[in-house]
Parts: sequence; structure tokens; C-alpha cells
Amino acid sequence: MAAHAPFERHIVEMENQISKLRELASKGGVDMSRELWELVAKLDTLRRDTYRNLDAMEQVQVARHAGRPYTLDYVRGIFTEWFELKGDRRFRNDEAIVGGWARLDGRSVMVIGHQKGKDMKENLRRNFGMPHPEGYRKALRLMKTAAKFGRPVVTLVDTPGAYPGFGAEERGQAEAIATNLREMARLRTPTVCVVIGEGGSGGALALGVTDRILVMEHAIYSVISPEGCAAILWRSADHRNEAARALRLTSSDLLSLGVADEVVPEPPGGAHTNPEAAMTAVAEALTRNLSEIDGADPEELVARRWAKYEAMGAWQETAGAGGAS
Repeated sequence: MAAHAPFERHIVEMENQISKLRELASKGGVDMSRELWELVAKLDTLRRDTYRNLDAMEQVQVARHAGRPYTLDYVRGIFTEWFELKGDRRFRNDEAIVGGWARLDGRSVMVIGHQKGKDMKENLRRNFGMPHPEGYRKALRLMKTAAKFGRPVVTLVDTPGAYPGFGAEERGQAEAIATNLREMARLRTPTVCVVIGEGGSGGALALGVTDRILVMEHAIYSVISPEGCAAILWRSADHRNEAARALRLTSSDLLSLGVADEVVPEPPGGAHTNPEAAMTAVAEALTRNLSEIDGADPEELVARRWAKYEAMGAWQETAGAGGAS
């Protein structure tokens, strides 16, 4: 996503106006506090109104915003005693997924998440947050380690999807994701997932089969990107807006469909405008949800998790030429 999306144009214009007015007041020694207060109030209202009425594709743009906090930002902002663990013990360490021990409000947890880069150099190192199979195998190794010691697992999802390159396919990308889905479904320890940005395809789901699924207000979670869906169904990415609406990928859609258990509110304008406030909201939601499921009997935990995912989705019988379908 560019620095500013088209729907943010009026917000950016007002921000520039405020910035120029402050500079003028500072250089000229003129008291313009009243004018500035009025503009800031208008900006706050404009920002709230704009972000309250985003369409599905605009939500996608916010979820992809380069200024949003990433996994390691949350690790530094809301966890303590972070100790990163690396490698899948088979091939190499995939830096598109990070994980390790940390403490949340004094509770020892295993934190695992997708990691994008802040600039082009880091994005190349992190593969734009698109893991190879060894990234998912590392994640599973850490989850099993947490279960061995009876510690909860926290996953932070933010990826366009698993890397589809030749090397990844040769090393078993599909098998690695499928194995994670199976093993997370029967992991004998409490698990909570937070979709913090872009939750794309199986690459996101491989960290998402958890007891609780929390989705940030402007995050998305979908089986495919709007562009990919449009290319397949309409054979043109020009239909991405229609695809985004049809995919039901926004936080409100996910909550109504029963995919998300809770929507974590973001500050007006999105998490990128006030990362500290976003982190505070995530910390509160994580702490509360972990407290509700921590200490549960492992057998009961697994049974409830299976029931949760079996209950997702719906089907409908329609009368056609060939009968019910």
C-alpha cells in the first residue's frame, strides 16, 4: 500500500494544514491556539467518520498499511523477557516467522507470529512476511515445546500468504501447513490467535487454529486476497472491490460469521496512527482471553476446540434439475 490510500486524502490535507499552521505560529510568535484546537477537533471527527464507513477493499488497504505495528512491535510493546528461538531443526531458520518465550502480565507464554519488514532490505530478509515450510515447522516445534511445559501459545497473524515459490513447494509447503492445522487442533495447551493485519490464505490459517480468534478492527482474514479472487473468478484484478465484498473478510463480517470470537478496537484512523493505543487494546484482550481458558483440562480444551471448528460454516439445500445439492 502507498503511504496514503485514496480515501485518506482529506485527512492528509487537514493534517498538512494543521502542520503548516503550527509552523506559522511558531515562527511568527502568533497565538493561534484556538484555530489549531478547532482544526484538530475537525480532524478527529473526520478521521472517525472516515474509518467508520470504510468499504471492504478500503479495509484491505488499512490492513496492509506499512505503518501498522508488526509482530516484533507487539513483542516489544506488550511482552517482557522475550527470548527468541530459531530454526526448524531440519533445514534453516525462516525469518518470516518469529517465535520465542515471553511474559504477558507475568504469565509465561510462547509467542509466534509472522514478521514483515519495515523497509525493502528487511522485507527481503523477511520475505515480505511470506513463510517457507521451515517457518511453519519452526512454529510447530515451538507450539509443541509450549505444550510440553504446559504454557499457553499466542500467535500473531499478519501475512499475504505462504510463499508459493519452487523451493517452498519442493520442501513440502502444503504438507507443512496441513500438519500445523492438524497438530494445532489437538494441541493440549491454551491457544489464542490475534489477526493484527493481513490474514491471507493457508499461510495465515497455519497459525490460526486456536481456542480463541481475535481480529483487530481493521485487520482482514480470508482464504484468498481480493486480487487473487478477482483474477480467478473474473479473470481481471479490476474486480477486486467486488471480490473483497464477496469474501466477507472484514472484522465485522468475521464476527457475524462466527470465525472471530472478538474484535479488538483500534484507535481512530487505525493502528498505524497510534501504535501504543493499539498495543494496549491487544494486551488487554489477550490477557483477558488467556485468563478465561488458562488452567482448563487439556482433554476438555481439545474437545471444545474441535467443536468450535466443526460448528463453523453453513450449507444450504437448493432444488435443481438434479435434485438437492
